[in-house]
Formats: sequence, structure tokens, C-alpha cells
Amino acid sequence: MECKRCVLDTTVSDIQFYEDGFCNYCTDYLTKRSIILKESNELKILLRTFKLINQKYNCIVGVSGGLDSSFLLYKTVELGLKPLAVHIDTGWNTEISFNNILAITTKLNVDLKIFTLDWDQFKELQIAYLKSGVIDIEFPTDHYYLSALYKVASDLNIKHIITGNNYVSEGIMPNCWIHNKGDAMNMLDIYKVFGSNTSLHKLPTLTLIKKFYYYNIKKIENIFLLNYLSYHRDEAKKILTKECNWKEYPIKHGESIFTRFYQRYILPKRFNIDIRKAHLSSLICNNQITKKEALKILETDIIDETLLKNDKDFILKKLELSQEDFDKMMASPINSHFNFKSEIKIKKIYNTLTKAFLFRHFLKISNRH
Repeated sequence: MECKRCVLDTTVSDIQFYEDGFCNYCTDYLTKRSIILKESNELKILLRTFKLINQKYNCIVGVSGGLDSSFLLYKTVELGLKPLAVHIDTGWNTEISFNNILAITTKLNVDLKIFTLDWDQFKELQIAYLKSGVIDIEFPTDHYYLSALYKVASDLNIKHIITGNNYVSEGIMPNCWIHNKGDAMNMLDIYKVFGSNTSLHKLPTLTLIKKFYYYNIKKIENIFLLNYLSYHRDEAKKILTKECNWKEYPIKHGESIFTRFYQRYILPKRFNIDIRKAHLSSLICNNQITKKEALKILETDIIDETLLKNDKDFILKKLELSQEDFDKMMASPINSHFNFKSEIKIKKIYNTLTKAFLFRHFLKISNRH
């Protein structure tokens, strides 16, 4: 069964359908959209806050070379902010992604800082996730992307991080396909069970203590600026291509070889998930694509077979895995993230405290929508 409005279907294990034929995910998305997407007056208030900051940089912008983060950097400069572009190098950059980062920072005259994760430790963590059977194998990438940005902001005493997360193109994602990226306890427990016992001390893990320090002592705030803007992906591509010599990727999140392989091979082969359904559903709900157009896209191959083979060969070599090792990992039992320790209960208590009268002026959460 497929949703009447978007392209999510019963391959999403926790999907629900209402009497009108619409699913819970696109219905909830449209309900929340008016709350998440900001009005122009809210952007003006936000910009006034930045203008009061008398520093060389008044914000950090995380850049991957992808469309969202590249357009985000373009808009921060256009809006008169003073950003420091920060790229988190996980070891999986494509040539296009790095060229895009250099092209746009050079064109916009923005300073670039590259934060390189310790490869030996990050590699062991990624292998542990492949062994574990959990669905969100990209968790380490997403976790350390954000944690590294907080570390840089803290070291430079910059109070605002701006990331390309946005409701327009990423607002729909089934809960059963992902896990909370801030759940460091879950990640460390997975590594404890399936890892190599190598220490992860060189990685900037965003533990509960660090989160409290960054949020409440350093007062660092993560802002999703694209939610304040009129963001249309096709228009953004045209602007970046024309003005910044930005090159488009063949697929969404194609700036990372590992992410591309995870989304286009591991998810469909091991978990029967075509993540394009979530991305396209968000665009449908924002009238940036029709359902008919989305269905036509889904009829095409998830990824070019030659590119897929090259990605696979490269990844196995870089992770030092044999084909037999990888096949065993792909065939291992699927595991739930909730079979491991988690910060979720602690987070619920914390969020409750942030709403209490005695604490709400002192405690805060990180993400500002």
C-alpha cells in the first residue's frame, strides 16, 4: 500500500494510513511545517542578533560540498554574516565535493577550516556499525559532523553554528530508518559490543557532559538557517552553478563515497529501504516536485552499476575488509538500536527540566528551528 499524497509505502514498517489515504508521515509533516518554517520577521530578529557580535567570525557554517550546505554558505554571506566555513573530513570525500568546497569558499572569500577525524579510530567505529546489524550505519558520520562543529565553535569562542539541516528537503524521514544522532551512549555501547577495543579518545564524541557544557556553559547554538529562507533546490542549484562554479552530484548526498554506498546499496540490499522515497516525499509536500515525477524517478536504478562497483571496491580496500568479511556483515542478523544503551530516557528528563520554571532560564537544548 502506498500513501495517496507522498511516495512512502508499507516498506516503512511503522507507517500508518488514515481514512483519507494519507500516511502519518506526510500528514505530520504538513501539520508541523507552519511551526518549523520561519517568517521573514523572525529572520530579521535573528540577523540583528548576529550584527551585535563584534568578532572576526560571528558564526560557523558546516560545509560538505553538497547542495544544502553550499547554498547555506552562499546565503550567510549574502545576508551579511561573517562565517567561518568548517569542513569535517571523515576520509570519504569525493573529488567533486572537495572541489565544490574550494570553489565556493574562494568565490565568496570565506575562510575555510578543515577538521580531520582520526582515521584509524573512525574506521574501527564504522566497521563496528557494519557488524552490528543496526540500521543507522551513518550514525558515526552524522554524530561527529556535529560534534566537531561544536568543538571548533568552543575552541574559537563562537556562539552560533549554522548547518544545512532543513525541513523542505529533509523533513520526512521514517523513525524506523534512523536513530537520534546525539545518542552517544548508544554509539559507544554498539562499539563496545562490536568494536575492536581500540580507544576512541581521539574522536570528539559529543557525550552528555560535553553537550551540557556546550549548550549551557558556552551557550553555543545550532541554527537551521534554511528554515528561515525560501529554499527551492532547483533554484539553489542554478545560483550555485552560475555564480560559484558549483558542480551537481548525480544523487543526493553524493558528496561522500561511504554515504552514497550506504544509501544506495546497504539500505536497499540489507534493509529493503529506498531512502529516495523519504527525500522525494518532502519535496512533494513542498510542491517542488509532483508525485508523478517522483514515481518516475523511483523507476530508475538507485545507482549506476559501474559507480556502485567502484564504490564497493574502494570502501572495502579503505576499511581493509575482504569480500568475505563484508558478505558476513551483510548477512548478520538485523539488530535494533534499542538493544543497546541509550540516552533517550535521560534526554526526556532533561527536556522536562528545560520547561520547568526553576530551570528554564538556565537550561537549554541545542537546536534552534
